[in-house]
Amino acid sequence: MTSIHQRRAVIGAIATAPLWGSRLLPRARAAEFVFKVAHPLAANHPTNIRLQEAADRIAKDSDGRIELRLFPNNQLGGEVDLLNQVRSGAVEMFVVGGLIASSVVPMAALDGVGFAFKDSASVMKGMDGALGATIRAALMQANLYAPATIWDYGFRQITSSVRPIKVVDDLNGMKIRVPGAAAYVDLFKALGAAPTSLQFNEVYPALQTRIVDGQENPLGVILTSKFYEVQKYCSLSNHIWQGNWVLINGRVWKSLPASLQEIMEKRLNEAGLAQRQDLASQEQSYKDTMAKGGIAFNPVDADTFRKKLTAAGYYTDARKKFGDAAWKVLENAAGGSLA
Repeated sequence: MTSIHQRRAVIGAIATAPLWGSRLLPRARAAEFVFKVAHPLAANHPTNIRLQEAADRIAKDSDGRIELRLFPNNQLGGEVDLLNQVRSGAVEMFVVGGLIASSVVPMAALDGVGFAFKDSASVMKGMDGALGATIRAALMQANLYAPATIWDYGFRQITSSVRPIKVVDDLNGMKIRVPGAAAYVDLFKALGAAPTSLQFNEVYPALQTRIVDGQENPLGVILTSKFYEVQKYCSLSNHIWQGNWVLINGRVWKSLPASLQEIMEKRLNEAGLAQRQDLASQEQSYKDTMAKGGIAFNPVDADTFRKKLTAAGYYTDARKKFGDAAWKVLENAAGGSLA
Protein backbone atom coordinates (compact mmCIF):
# COMPACT_ATOMS: atom_id res chain seq x y z
CA MET A 1 0.00 0.00 0.00
CA THR A 2 1.07 3.56 -0.65
CA SER A 3 1.82 5.42 2.57
CA ILE A 4 0.34 8.81 3.44
CA HIS A 5 3.83 10.29 3.06
CA GLN A 6 4.22 8.89 -0.46
CA ARG A 7 0.84 10.28 -1.49
CA ARG A 8 1.77 13.69 -0.13
CA ALA A 9 5.07 13.59 -2.04
CA VAL A 10 3.29 12.88 -5.32
CA ILE A 11 0.75 15.66 -4.69
CA GLY A 12 3.56 18.04 -3.89
CA ALA A 13 5.44 17.15 -7.05
CA ILE A 14 2.33 17.81 -9.13
CA ALA A 15 1.70 21.11 -7.40
CA THR A 16 5.19 22.37 -8.18
CA ALA A 17 5.37 21.01 -11.74
CA PRO A 18 5.69 23.68 -14.45
CA LEU A 19 2.45 24.49 -16.26
CA TRP A 20 1.88 25.30 -19.93
CA GLY A 21 -1.28 27.41 -20.16
CA SER A 22 -3.81 25.70 -17.90
CA ARG A 23 -2.49 22.20 -18.64
CA LEU A 24 -0.02 20.10 -16.73
CA LEU A 25 1.60 18.78 -19.91
CA PRO A 26 2.29 20.49 -23.21
CA ARG A 27 -0.47 20.08 -25.81
CA ALA A 28 -0.06 20.16 -29.58
CA ARG A 29 -1.70 23.21 -31.10
CA ALA A 30 -4.85 22.45 -33.08
CA ALA A 31 -4.40 22.94 -36.80
CA GLU A 32 -5.70 26.21 -38.18
CA PHE A 33 -6.62 24.59 -41.51
CA VAL A 34 -7.89 20.99 -41.62
CA PHE A 35 -8.39 19.46 -45.07
CA LYS A 36 -10.13 16.17 -45.76
CA VAL A 37 -8.40 14.46 -48.70
CA ALA A 38 -10.56 11.83 -50.41
CA HIS A 39 -9.71 9.34 -53.15
CA PRO A 40 -10.88 5.90 -54.34
CA LEU A 41 -7.54 4.08 -54.25
CA ALA A 42 -6.35 1.47 -51.78
CA ALA A 43 -4.31 2.54 -48.78
CA ASN A 44 -1.28 0.65 -50.12
CA HIS A 45 -1.40 2.31 -53.55
CA PRO A 46 1.63 4.58 -54.18
CA THR A 47 -0.74 7.55 -54.46
CA ASN A 48 -1.96 7.19 -50.89
CA ILE A 49 1.53 6.52 -49.57
CA ARG A 50 2.94 9.66 -51.19
CA LEU A 51 -0.08 11.71 -50.10
CA GLN A 52 0.63 10.75 -46.50
CA GLU A 53 4.25 11.72 -46.96
CA ALA A 54 3.18 15.10 -48.32
CA ALA A 55 0.71 15.55 -45.45
CA ASP A 56 3.45 14.93 -42.88
CA ARG A 57 5.81 17.39 -44.54
CA ILE A 58 3.12 20.05 -44.92
CA ALA A 59 2.26 19.76 -41.23
CA LYS A 60 5.92 20.13 -40.29
CA ASP A 61 6.67 23.01 -42.67
CA SER A 62 3.58 24.92 -41.55
CA ASP A 63 4.34 24.42 -37.84
CA GLY A 64 1.13 22.46 -37.50
CA ARG A 65 -1.11 25.11 -39.05
CA ILE A 66 -2.22 22.73 -41.86
CA GLU A 67 -3.46 19.19 -41.33
CA LEU A 68 -4.36 16.89 -44.22
CA ARG A 69 -6.58 13.97 -43.22
CA LEU A 70 -6.52 11.16 -45.78
CA PHE A 71 -9.59 9.08 -46.64
CA PRO A 72 -8.68 6.34 -49.17
CA ASN A 73 -10.90 3.52 -50.45
CA ASN A 74 -13.94 5.69 -51.20
CA GLN A 75 -14.49 6.17 -47.47
CA LEU A 76 -16.29 9.45 -48.08
CA GLY A 77 -18.32 8.33 -51.11
CA GLY A 78 -18.08 7.51 -54.80
CA GLU A 79 -16.28 9.56 -57.43
CA VAL A 80 -19.27 11.52 -58.70
CA ASP A 81 -20.50 12.32 -55.20
CA LEU A 82 -17.04 13.41 -54.08
CA LEU A 83 -16.62 15.67 -57.07
CA ASN A 84 -19.76 17.51 -56.00
CA GLN A 85 -18.54 17.60 -52.40
CA VAL A 86 -15.21 19.17 -53.28
CA ARG A 87 -16.91 21.76 -55.45
CA SER A 88 -19.20 22.71 -52.56
CA GLY A 89 -16.40 22.60 -49.98
CA ALA A 90 -17.90 19.76 -47.91
CA VAL A 91 -14.67 17.90 -48.75
CA GLU A 92 -11.69 20.17 -49.21
CA MET A 93 -9.54 17.97 -51.47
CA PHE A 94 -10.20 15.14 -53.92
CA VAL A 95 -7.65 13.16 -55.93
CA VAL A 96 -9.32 12.28 -59.21
CA GLY A 97 -8.72 11.71 -62.90
CA GLY A 98 -9.59 14.27 -65.52
CA LEU A 99 -12.22 12.09 -67.19
CA ILE A 100 -14.24 11.95 -63.97
CA ALA A 101 -13.81 15.70 -63.48
CA SER A 102 -14.98 16.23 -67.07
CA SER A 103 -18.59 15.72 -65.95
CA VAL A 104 -18.41 19.31 -64.68
CA VAL A 105 -15.31 20.55 -66.57
CA PRO A 106 -15.40 19.06 -70.10
CA MET A 107 -11.88 20.28 -70.89
CA ALA A 108 -10.53 18.04 -68.12
CA ALA A 109 -10.94 15.08 -70.49
CA LEU A 110 -8.63 16.54 -73.13
CA ASP A 111 -5.70 14.29 -72.16
CA GLY A 112 -8.01 11.25 -72.09
CA VAL A 113 -8.74 10.98 -75.81
CA GLY A 114 -8.52 7.31 -76.80
CA PHE A 115 -5.20 6.05 -78.20
CA ALA A 116 -3.79 9.60 -78.35
CA PHE A 117 -0.43 8.85 -76.68
CA LYS A 118 2.12 6.20 -77.53
CA ASP A 119 4.30 6.44 -74.41
CA SER A 120 4.63 8.01 -70.98
CA ALA A 121 7.40 10.41 -72.00
CA SER A 122 5.17 12.34 -74.40
CA VAL A 123 2.33 12.35 -71.89
CA MET A 124 4.39 13.84 -69.10
CA LYS A 125 6.01 16.42 -71.34
CA GLY A 126 2.58 17.62 -72.39
CA MET A 127 1.01 17.51 -68.94
CA ASP A 128 3.92 19.46 -67.46
CA GLY A 129 3.58 21.97 -70.30
CA ALA A 130 0.84 23.53 -72.40
CA LEU A 131 -1.58 20.59 -72.24
CA GLY A 132 -1.61 20.50 -68.45
CA ALA A 133 -1.84 24.30 -68.23
CA THR A 134 -4.88 24.31 -70.52
CA ILE A 135 -6.69 21.79 -68.33
CA ARG A 136 -5.73 23.48 -65.05
CA ALA A 137 -7.07 26.80 -66.28
CA ALA A 138 -10.42 25.19 -67.10
CA LEU A 139 -10.56 23.52 -63.68
CA MET A 140 -9.93 26.83 -61.94
CA GLN A 141 -12.83 28.41 -63.80
CA ALA A 142 -15.01 25.78 -62.09
CA ASN A 143 -13.62 26.72 -58.64
CA LEU A 144 -11.21 23.77 -58.53
CA TYR A 145 -7.53 24.51 -57.92
CA ALA A 146 -4.99 21.92 -59.11
CA PRO A 147 -1.29 22.13 -58.20
CA ALA A 148 1.03 22.12 -61.20
CA THR A 149 2.14 18.47 -61.04
CA ILE A 150 -0.36 15.85 -62.14
CA TRP A 151 0.07 12.45 -60.46
CA ASP A 152 0.43 9.37 -62.64
CA TYR A 153 -2.40 6.86 -62.72
CA GLY A 154 -0.99 5.00 -65.69
CA PHE A 155 -2.12 3.75 -69.05
CA ARG A 156 -5.41 1.92 -68.75
CA GLN A 157 -5.59 -1.77 -69.67
CA ILE A 158 -8.56 -4.07 -70.34
CA THR A 159 -9.23 -7.16 -68.23
CA SER A 160 -11.80 -9.82 -69.03
CA SER A 161 -13.18 -13.07 -67.70
CA VAL A 162 -14.39 -14.27 -71.12
CA ARG A 163 -11.63 -13.78 -73.72
CA PRO A 164 -8.42 -11.90 -74.42
CA ILE A 165 -8.81 -8.66 -76.37
CA LYS A 166 -6.26 -8.75 -79.20
CA VAL A 167 -8.00 -6.82 -81.97
CA VAL A 168 -10.87 -4.37 -81.77
CA ASP A 169 -13.47 -6.90 -82.90
CA ASP A 170 -12.81 -8.91 -79.72
CA LEU A 171 -14.63 -6.12 -77.85
CA ASN A 172 -17.87 -6.54 -79.80
CA GLY A 173 -20.77 -6.73 -77.34
CA MET A 174 -18.51 -7.19 -74.33
CA LYS A 175 -20.04 -5.93 -71.07
CA ILE A 176 -17.26 -3.78 -69.66
CA ARG A 177 -17.37 -1.64 -66.55
CA VAL A 178 -16.29 1.96 -67.03
CA PRO A 179 -16.30 4.92 -64.60
CA GLY A 180 -19.26 7.26 -64.51
CA ALA A 181 -18.04 9.71 -67.12
CA ALA A 182 -19.25 10.20 -70.68
CA ALA A 183 -15.71 10.11 -72.06
CA TYR A 184 -15.31 6.41 -71.13
CA VAL A 185 -18.77 5.46 -72.34
CA ASP A 186 -18.28 7.25 -75.67
CA LEU A 187 -14.94 5.56 -76.27
CA PHE A 188 -16.11 2.01 -75.65
CA LYS A 189 -19.35 2.47 -77.55
CA ALA A 190 -17.31 3.62 -80.54
CA LEU A 191 -15.16 0.50 -80.14
CA GLY A 192 -18.23 -1.74 -80.25
CA ALA A 193 -18.37 -2.78 -76.58
CA ALA A 194 -21.30 -2.51 -74.17
CA PRO A 195 -19.99 -0.15 -71.46
CA THR A 196 -21.65 -0.10 -68.02
CA SER A 197 -20.95 2.72 -65.55
CA LEU A 198 -20.40 1.59 -61.96
CA GLN A 199 -18.90 3.32 -58.94
CA PHE A 200 -15.39 2.13 -58.11
CA ASN A 201 -16.39 0.29 -54.93
CA GLU A 202 -18.90 -1.77 -56.95
CA VAL A 203 -16.37 -3.09 -59.46
CA TYR A 204 -14.99 -6.15 -57.63
CA PRO A 205 -18.39 -7.69 -56.79
CA ALA A 206 -19.66 -6.93 -60.32
CA LEU A 207 -16.70 -8.82 -61.79
CA GLN A 208 -17.03 -11.63 -59.28
CA THR A 209 -20.73 -12.20 -59.98
CA ARG A 210 -20.32 -11.69 -63.77
CA ILE A 211 -22.64 -8.69 -63.88
CA VAL A 212 -19.96 -7.40 -66.23
CA ASP A 213 -17.42 -9.35 -68.28
CA GLY A 214 -14.51 -7.03 -67.70
CA GLN A 215 -13.19 -3.65 -66.67
CA GLU A 216 -10.40 -1.25 -67.59
CA ASN A 217 -7.88 0.37 -65.26
CA PRO A 218 -4.15 0.90 -64.86
CA LEU A 219 -2.09 -2.07 -63.67
CA GLY A 220 -1.48 -0.57 -60.23
CA VAL A 221 -5.21 -0.33 -59.61
CA ILE A 222 -5.93 -3.79 -61.01
CA LEU A 223 -3.39 -5.18 -58.54
CA THR A 224 -4.07 -3.16 -55.38
CA SER A 225 -7.84 -3.50 -55.78
CA LYS A 226 -7.41 -7.24 -56.50
CA PHE A 227 -9.48 -7.21 -59.70
CA TYR A 228 -7.06 -9.78 -61.16
CA GLU A 229 -8.44 -12.35 -58.69
CA VAL A 230 -11.73 -12.44 -60.60
CA GLN A 231 -10.43 -11.99 -64.16
CA LYS A 232 -8.63 -14.32 -66.58
CA TYR A 233 -7.05 -12.01 -69.14
CA CYS A 234 -5.29 -8.64 -69.13
CA SER A 235 -4.93 -7.06 -72.56
CA LEU A 236 -2.24 -4.35 -72.67
CA SER A 237 -4.26 -1.90 -74.73
CA ASN A 238 -2.89 1.41 -73.37
CA HIS A 239 -6.17 2.86 -74.66
CA ILE A 240 -6.15 5.90 -72.38
CA TRP A 241 -3.45 7.46 -70.26
CA GLN A 242 -4.79 8.89 -67.05
CA GLY A 243 -3.30 11.17 -64.49
CA ASN A 244 -4.85 12.22 -61.21
CA TRP A 245 -5.24 15.85 -60.24
CA VAL A 246 -5.09 16.80 -56.58
CA LEU A 247 -8.13 19.06 -56.68
CA ILE A 248 -8.65 21.65 -53.96
CA ASN A 249 -11.82 23.63 -53.45
CA GLY A 250 -11.07 27.05 -54.93
CA ARG A 251 -12.49 29.08 -52.05
CA VAL A 252 -10.54 27.00 -49.55
CA TRP A 253 -7.35 27.48 -51.55
CA LYS A 254 -7.81 31.24 -51.75
CA SER A 255 -8.42 31.39 -47.99
CA LEU A 256 -4.88 30.18 -47.31
CA PRO A 257 -2.18 32.79 -46.73
CA ALA A 258 0.34 32.94 -49.58
CA SER A 259 3.06 31.38 -47.41
CA LEU A 260 0.90 28.32 -46.72
CA GLN A 261 -0.12 28.05 -50.37
CA GLU A 262 3.57 27.92 -51.24
CA ILE A 263 4.15 25.07 -48.76
CA MET A 264 1.16 23.10 -50.05
CA GLU A 265 2.14 23.58 -53.70
CA LYS A 266 5.76 22.63 -53.10
CA ARG A 267 5.11 19.48 -51.09
CA LEU A 268 2.25 18.19 -53.26
CA ASN A 269 4.29 18.71 -56.42
CA GLU A 270 7.29 16.92 -54.88
CA ALA A 271 5.10 14.01 -53.81
CA GLY A 272 3.51 13.83 -57.26
CA LEU A 273 6.91 13.53 -58.96
CA ALA A 274 7.93 10.82 -56.50
CA GLN A 275 4.66 8.97 -57.10
CA ARG A 276 5.34 8.96 -60.84
CA GLN A 277 8.65 7.24 -60.23
CA ASP A 278 6.98 4.73 -57.92
CA LEU A 279 4.58 3.61 -60.62
CA ALA A 280 7.26 3.45 -63.30
CA SER A 281 9.52 1.28 -61.15
CA GLN A 282 6.74 -1.05 -59.97
CA GLU A 283 4.94 -1.80 -63.24
CA GLN A 284 6.87 -5.02 -63.95
CA SER A 285 6.34 -6.24 -60.40
CA TYR A 286 2.59 -5.63 -60.84
CA LYS A 287 2.61 -7.85 -63.92
CA ASP A 288 4.65 -10.54 -62.17
CA THR A 289 2.32 -10.66 -59.16
CA MET A 290 -0.80 -10.86 -61.30
CA ALA A 291 0.73 -13.52 -63.56
CA LYS A 292 1.46 -15.65 -60.49
CA GLY A 293 -2.18 -15.14 -59.53
CA GLY A 294 -3.23 -16.75 -62.79
CA ILE A 295 -4.04 -13.85 -65.11
CA ALA A 296 -2.70 -14.04 -68.68
CA PHE A 297 -1.28 -10.97 -70.43
CA ASN A 298 -1.43 -10.24 -74.14
CA PRO A 299 -0.58 -7.31 -76.47
CA VAL A 300 -3.17 -5.68 -78.71
CA ASP A 301 -3.13 -4.43 -82.29
CA ALA A 302 -3.66 -0.73 -81.55
CA ASP A 303 -4.05 0.17 -85.22
CA THR A 304 -7.32 -1.79 -85.44
CA PHE A 305 -8.67 0.27 -82.55
CA ARG A 306 -7.63 3.61 -84.05
CA LYS A 307 -9.12 2.73 -87.43
CA LYS A 308 -12.46 1.84 -85.87
CA LEU A 309 -12.49 5.07 -83.84
CA THR A 310 -11.77 7.08 -86.98
CA ALA A 311 -14.51 5.31 -88.93
CA ALA A 312 -16.98 5.89 -86.08
CA GLY A 313 -16.28 9.63 -86.13
CA TYR A 314 -14.86 9.52 -82.60
CA TYR A 315 -11.94 11.87 -83.25
CA THR A 316 -14.05 14.26 -85.32
CA ASP A 317 -16.58 14.52 -82.50
CA ALA A 318 -13.85 14.99 -79.89
CA ARG A 319 -12.29 17.83 -81.86
CA LYS A 320 -15.64 19.61 -82.09
CA LYS A 321 -16.17 19.20 -78.34
CA PHE A 322 -12.81 20.60 -77.29
CA GLY A 323 -12.39 23.19 -80.05
CA ASP A 324 -9.62 23.63 -82.60
CA ALA A 325 -7.24 25.49 -80.28
CA ALA A 326 -7.32 22.89 -77.52
CA TRP A 327 -7.15 20.06 -80.08
CA LYS A 328 -3.97 21.57 -81.49
CA VAL A 329 -2.46 21.60 -77.98
CA LEU A 330 -3.33 17.90 -77.63
CA GLU A 331 -1.87 17.00 -81.03
CA ASN A 332 1.36 18.86 -80.22
CA ALA A 333 1.67 16.88 -77.00
CA ALA A 334 0.80 13.59 -78.72
CA GLY A 335 3.42 14.21 -81.39
CA GLY A 336 1.23 14.12 -84.47
CA SER A 337 -2.16 14.50 -86.05
CA LEU A 338 -5.07 12.56 -84.59
CA ALA A 339 -7.37 11.24 -87.32
